[in-house]
Amino acid sequence: MKRIVVNPGPPLAGSVEVGGAKNSVLKLMAACLLAEGTYELENVPAITDVEIMSDMLRSLGCGVERHDGRRLSIDVPTTEEITPVAPYELVEKMRASIVVLGPLLARCGKARVSLPGGDDFGSRPIDIHLSGLEAMGVRFTTNHGFVEGEVTDASGRLRGAHIVLEYPSHTATDNLLMAAVSASGTTTIENAAREPEVTDLAEMLTSMGASIQGAGTSQLVIEGSETLSPTSHRVIPDRVVCATYLLAPALGGGSVTVSDGRPEHMEMFLKKLEAMGLEVFSGPEGIRVTSTQRCVASDIATLPFPGVATDYKPFLVTALSVADGVSIVSENLFEGRFRYVDELRRMGADISTEGHHAVVRGVPRLSGAPVKAPDIRAGAALVLAGLAAEGETVVAGVEHIERGYEDFVGTLASLGADVTWL
Repeated sequence: MKRIVVNPGPPLAGSVEVGGAKNSVLKLMAACLLAEGTYELENVPAITDVEIMSDMLRSLGCGVERHDGRRLSIDVPTTEEITPVAPYELVEKMRASIVVLGPLLARCGKARVSLPGGDDFGSRPIDIHLSGLEAMGVRFTTNHGFVEGEVTDASGRLRGAHIVLEYPSHTATDNLLMAAVSASGTTTIENAAREPEVTDLAEMLTSMGASIQGAGTSQLVIEGSETLSPTSHRVIPDRVVCATYLLAPALGGGSVTVSDGRPEHMEMFLKKLEAMGLEVFSGPEGIRVTSTQRCVASDIATLPFPGVATDYKPFLVTALSVADGVSIVSENLFEGRFRYVDELRRMGADISTEGHHAVVRGVPRLSGAPVKAPDIRAGAALVLAGLAAEGETVVAGVEHIERGYEDFVGTLASLGADVTWL
């Protein structure tokens, strides 16, 4: 098993480029199913989840090829040549695979998708996806671990509908948006997710010929079209990977610049960094964060965009574990997303949890220890924790990290961190 070994080192210094957003590119790849032809996606990160989604598209009948310079080409066959079945062995590896459901129903009129797996941090039911698609004329059955959907209209097309999401789910919004662009009539999605990745998907769909109003707001209005066509699209930078490197100085000291960081995608997060005593500067060269002293405690609550994203929380909790004072961190999205706290405790962190809340009492220094990554972001946070620990930290479970980070060890090492593969 591969592991990552971290030792304390000199203050960090340098600039990095984070590349395309995992939470965007997977949906963009699924959107290619909507029309026959060849698509070109630029700024696609070399991460495991992209490989899994590539295998998913191949299993459906598409051709996927990676080129130099983070470019991906996807060849989508005729409707008759698509096999609308998403197999268990791929879906169980990555929860985002559920986003092929909407495009397959829109294109083929039917789909069979395994119930999703992915990171283990609590129940995330797909009911909100299914109820929205049912409003668009799909009949679902669940058998032997698979969800099977079929469009009931004799035409085989989805129909426009007025959908109110009970929660602004990012993935459900993506799924319903992709289904709606080729439905007959108008679809309105109320309480839609507002994340930049949703806007990125809407921009690609628009370039394919879709009519979408309200991207980036809580109301999406989509006029269905039967004339979608392939396109080329550049994926937006990954704001979660950006947050990871921007928080590294809080653990390892020094200054880090993310050259392709977009401050408008993470305004609340950057405000929290300033509240913690970090210096934040945004300019033409990107976003720079500098640590000149020990961070101070700050209370944080995760919320849908534009609030503090739940994916940021493991890094924030890790930074607060060595901050001066007591912080209260509230998780409002996933009930199981404090499971990495036990690993931080092994490193000497003083953190107590109850339900959706954590009390983080900052300690001057962590202690190196063997730890295991429970999911993508927590794994990256444990590596950062090693920067603020005395002695050696060995992080196992790094296959999680590779799902969302391209050359994480090499990038941290380029900043001066003492991080290596074992």
